[in-house]
Amino acid sequence: MKTYTSLAVLALAIVAASPSFAHEAESANDVIVIQEMPPSAIVDTNAQIARIRTLDDAGPMLNAVIAFNPDAAAIAVTMTERPLEGRTVLVKDNIETREFPTTAGSLALAGNMTRRDAPLIANLREAGGVVLGKTNLSEWANIRDFNSTSGWSAVGGLTRNPHAIDRNTCGSSSGSAVAVAAGFAWAAIGTETNGSITCPASINGVVGFKPTVGLVSRTYVVPISSTQDTAGPIARSVTDAAVLLTAIAGSDPADPATAEADRYKRDFAEGLPDASLAGVRIGVMRRQAGDRADLRALFDTALTDLEAAGATLVDIEFQANEEMSRDSFQVLLFELREGMGQYLASIPPIGGREKMTPRSLADLIAFNERHERAEMRWFGQGIFELAETTTDRKAYEAARENAVHLAGEQTIDRLLGEYDVQFLVAPTRGPAWVSDLVNGDNFNGSIGFGSPAAIAGYPHLTVPMGAVEELPVGLSIIGGKWQDWEVLKAGAAYERARSASVPTPDFARWMPEAGNPAAENASGATGN
Repeated sequence: MKTYTSLAVLALAIVAASPSFAHEAESANDVIVIQEMPPSAIVDTNAQIARIRTLDDAGPMLNAVIAFNPDAAAIAVTMTERPLEGRTVLVKDNIETREFPTTAGSLALAGNMTRRDAPLIANLREAGGVVLGKTNLSEWANIRDFNSTSGWSAVGGLTRNPHAIDRNTCGSSSGSAVAVAAGFAWAAIGTETNGSITCPASINGVVGFKPTVGLVSRTYVVPISSTQDTAGPIARSVTDAAVLLTAIAGSDPADPATAEADRYKRDFAEGLPDASLAGVRIGVMRRQAGDRADLRALFDTALTDLEAAGATLVDIEFQANEEMSRDSFQVLLFELREGMGQYLASIPPIGGREKMTPRSLADLIAFNERHERAEMRWFGQGIFELAETTTDRKAYEAARENAVHLAGEQTIDRLLGEYDVQFLVAPTRGPAWVSDLVNGDNFNGSIGFGSPAAIAGYPHLTVPMGAVEELPVGLSIIGGKWQDWEVLKAGAAYERARSASVPTPDFARWMPEAGNPAAENASGATGN
């Protein structure tokens, strides 16, 4: 059951109070005139809400949207003179917005109605974006347990892949990627610590961009890691992702990591329509293409497209240092306990719920134990419990220094320099696996090169590159720190050059591809 909110009157009051737009609401007649001639944003918003009601609340019941505002069109009409012109954005439910609770998918935060906007959301509104609602996610951004199922939360249930509703969405920005693929909003905002934007974007056939850590504020975002966390856009095109990034990026005095953001912020969509790959040297991560012949063949097609667009490809054979992932995990454990405690302590008193508000990771662990059937029927909280006991600061600081060094200087920076390439490419992930709440996720770990970019905090873009058995897969484009615009331009150029067809959602269970001899004998096949 979704929660709805009616904010039309509040929205008009907010706009009326804005000096630069006060003229739009000087009288009731002014508002009526605007409403008599609704811009396309209004029509689009109403159509999107209708799709949510048809495909998320009913029919295939994608469970992508936790809450939405049925009166969002009334807000959109007041935003048509701003850069985003009232375009709708769905927001992952670990990012605070003033009109909705922020739950991180957990019943422990079901009443977390802070009435605060995260600075990135304040930036979005200032640019003329409309918060349409909140999206489902892997609970606690998939940091609670080792055996979780991506896309499931106690608040929102299991998110379903619109291309095959029995298959997984990946996570943890599951609902944001599904919502964009299903046409529930113009775009969405997700968050990533390691793969949580790029993996669901790839598996649901949309564009996802994890920016350089520090380009977008993390204040009032439920945290995992101050080293690796970032918010970023999910959209149907690279240009739309760039437009949304332009709106939400910027320095925030409350987030020291963003001190340089204003220096690197720009119109990230500028130059994308004419971006060229001519003469651009690109490193091809062959080993990270994995062990699936069908996916490797599709990757080869993408590489041919890059060459046809003028790029020079350089093969790279690389094996990651296992210390990088080992030490990064220790960083996540330490920062989770500290950061979560700081976030929970910042929640303002909420009428009648003060004694119910958790204030530490230990409180969350205790809550889950008290509500074991609702919260831990499918998987436990092993990572939470491990994080609660990870308290050695010196060991943490050493692990952090080593992990960031190995991922950045010794991996991405070294490969870019040693092979004289501007970007690194690989498949983002394999095709979607069957969702299985009992046994958990079924990742093919041989595919992808996203972890070094996540651990180093470097930009990582995924662009749809086609499908395996009608299941979408994406192409990852990774660049150096603060090379966000350059990565987006490369992605836009590839998007135009792509020759493979990109599937559209059919909102049905997966069936083998027509014409495949195996289809005659297949019934509810599984895969990875």
